[in-house]
Amino acid sequence: MRFDILTIFPGMFSAYLEEGILGRAISRELVKVGIVNIRDFARGPHRTTDDRPYGGGDGMVMKAGPIHRALKSVPRVKGRSLVALLTPQGEKFHQAVAWELARLEQLILVCGRYEGVDERIRHLGIDRDISVGDYVLSGGELPALVIMDAVTRLIPHVLGGERSTQEDSFENGLLEYPQYTRPRVFEDMEVPAVLLSGNHEKIRLWRRTESLKRTLERRPDLLKEAALTEEDKGILAELKKHP
Repeated sequence: MRFDILTIFPGMFSAYLEEGILGRAISRELVKVGIVNIRDFARGPHRTTDDRPYGGGDGMVMKAGPIHRALKSVPRVKGRSLVALLTPQGEKFHQAVAWELARLEQLILVCGRYEGVDERIRHLGIDRDISVGDYVLSGGELPALVIMDAVTRLIPHVLGGERSTQEDSFENGLLEYPQYTRPRVFEDMEVPAVLLSGNHEKIRLWRRTESLKRTLERRPDLLKEAALTEEDKGILAELKKHP
């Protein structure tokens, strides 16, 4: 998988790309990342990438020219490649979108800034607008890191075990069950006895129940779209009767 990031602040990525899961994926050559400085494609002595908006108003707008030239400079990987503009106006990023993007061979992420980008760039190579949430950030750099992290986790062999991603929150439409590790007792709080029982069926049922309970309490909206089994529906009915 290859990521290419178009930004006017390339230095924002260096530390994150050297650490954690993403850093290890890069060192193992499971992922490649290219950083393109949009300023390198700006013209004039000051390498200006933004200007005042036509029609008046506060703030500045990123110019189409530097972004367009930067996009044209990125070599495309043969196969499936997609260009996404990171903007609060885009479709909301979630786990299903992460899986869709993980099936690509190349993902090119364009980081907007200021009041946004010249609208014409959307007709010059942008395939998709993506938002990481209903809030406004200073630019697309943090969303680019969020998307890279979420997508990289889904690439084969990046994580230690095949079930690591399958049991994450949102993978089956529900929030993940509570997790515990050593010590057995911490600040007078004990690990649930069922997790120490060695009874795999009881552990499975406890985890599923806790997953459904947590989703019901914290994100009940997810239950509308979750693929629930008859067992799940029975558990939920009991949880609603005895919260």
